[in-house]
Amino acid sequence: MRIVVAEDLYLLRDGLVRLVEAYGHQVVATAATGPETLDALLTWRPDVAVIDVRMPPTQSDEGLRAALAARRELPGLPVLILSQHVEQLYARELLADGAGGIGYFLKESVFHADQFIDALERVAGGGTAMDPDVITRLLSAGSSNRRLEQLTEREHSVLGLMAEGLSNQAIGQRLFLSESAISKYTTSMFGKLGITDDDNSNRRVLAVLAYLNTP
Repeated sequence: MRIVVAEDLYLLRDGLVRLVEAYGHQVVATAATGPETLDALLTWRPDVAVIDVRMPPTQSDEGLRAALAARRELPGLPVLILSQHVEQLYARELLADGAGGIGYFLKESVFHADQFIDALERVAGGGTAMDPDVITRLLSAGSSNRRLEQLTEREHSVLGLMAEGLSNQAIGQRLFLSESAISKYTTSMFGKLGITDDDNSNRRVLAVLAYLNTP
């Protein structure tokens, strides 16, 4: 894969470059500021980009803004956002266009190399990849929703894993259940949430996350 890495801290940026290259991928450009990030994304049109939320010049949300601006110019541009903390607003903004190819990970998760690279490759393929800690926070934030309260404990587990971007088969393996059982839980879950099911698992995940993040 051709990858752009945008991170203002040199040591972390260098570590990310070394990590993805160790797995056989190519870093075509790096960036250390918001404007540099947007320029790199539009110039190189990478297979996927790894972008820090907070970057110079103001250290607020320049990285996120650059990612959103690039996706407006290049719809579906795969982006994996890194953040120091769980920010519900950032996740909601990323998911707003419903196009897929989105990941949201905490920086500490980068140290789990296999998990991080798996997420990066999933995002590059147009899927979603959400840090489990992010999902836990999002589900907790949505717990006051009456429809969400109708879900069983098992359906909550399935929803969380689906939101991470896992397939029904992968969810079944994680929960030690058959794929057909997961399919039944999924059908029931979406019925309770009032979300129309379809054959596109990525869009189902995005719909659930967008629903849970609706104020």
